[in-house]
Amino acid sequence: MPPNPAYEKAYALAVRIVNAYRFLVDEKKEYVLSKQLLRSGTSIGANLAEANGAISNADFSAKISISYKETLETKYWLDLLNETSYIDKRSYDSLYADTDEVAAILFAILKKTRIKRQ
Repeated sequence: MPPNPAYEKAYALAVRIVNAYRFLVDEKKEYVLSKQLLRSGTSIGANLAEANGAISNADFSAKISISYKETLETKYWLDLLNETSYIDKRSYDSLYADTDEVAAILFAILKKTRIKRQ
């Protein structure tokens, strides 16, 4: 299988999200917001994995769209965790930047796949 930068970056982000979740649960004893972050942050790559096995262009585009929307949700939870002081500014900035990078890649893919369909 050829290299897939979007998937690789989403997977690396998911690993970071899992580690952030562990920190939030173990160190901060935060269980609700962290679970939301875990779900959305790991869903990005999971939906990209499904997109790689898409059976049509519409299926591919739909999975990319879901992945993109999950990046937006992940950024929301990161914002909330930062504003409530569950994560420090440095961790927030780093996780947010990685999420934003994946979002930008996915948005570019969406633009290309939606233009082809018209």
